[in-house]
Amino acid sequence: MKKIDIHMLSDATGETVVHMTRACLSQFEGISVREHLWILMRTEHQIDEMMSVIALNPGVVIYTIVDPKLRERIHEGCYRLQIPCVSVLDPVINTLMLYLGKESSNKPGRQYIVDDNYFNKIDAIDFALHHDDGQRLEEIEKADVVLVGISRTSKTPTCLYLAQHTIKAANYPLVPGIDPPEILLNAKNPVFVGLTENPDRLIALRRHRLGQFDEHNETDYINPERVKDEILWARRLFSKMKWPVIDVTNRSIEETSASILKIYSNIKKNVLMSVQE
Repeated sequence: MKKIDIHMLSDATGETVVHMTRACLSQFEGISVREHLWILMRTEHQIDEMMSVIALNPGVVIYTIVDPKLRERIHEGCYRLQIPCVSVLDPVINTLMLYLGKESSNKPGRQYIVDDNYFNKIDAIDFALHHDDGQRLEEIEKADVVLVGISRTSKTPTCLYLAQHTIKAANYPLVPGIDPPEILLNAKNPVFVGLTENPDRLIALRRHRLGQFDEHNETDYINPERVKDEILWARRLFSKMKWPVIDVTNRSIEETSASILKIYSNIKKNVLMSVQE
């Protein structure tokens, strides 16, 4: 297995360069990557100090720095060390400049401006936290999305991820044999999505949660037959309510959320079209 060092540089939080780098690295097998993250790099002194450390662990340098002077400093340092460096933003920014006929501002951290979208995101996060696990059902009509599923189907983390997209998401945990309350089932505004999971995967997650790896110490919560019945019961409810269903088995939170956002967008678009007609 080939071992490499990757240095990720940012003049802000580093989220962009990390996500883009990892997305690219996922396409390569048989490599072991040691990541080095350098954030809030906004002075030439910081760049010089960083280069002295990179010299001890040379590897590819990937950056999202926008200041021309700092970019030049990075390229000079990498040239001296004979290591490659690349700006992952350049192709997109250059394309936009050509299309718009305008120069970019080259100001770091512009994506983190505190504006209406930022405050909407904060409101959505607060909503997800206060409407987790069936809390405050009397406010369910305020939700954009409601995720329904049995235990350990990633309801809570998915709601929090959706909040990053300003979606107010609540979730309700299904308990075998107990029908959801009418206030939930009769809600008109939210888009409901049912979450399900492969029985074996679900049992493994529940075992991990309980810390029970002794196969002879079973409870209904991890009993294979009971779990299968639980999943089937939940699916029947989803079918009865005509809710779209997502199988979260081996799906990341990001992938599940992307599917939910698509469902939400399509349903809201259809509702708008029907109102206009």
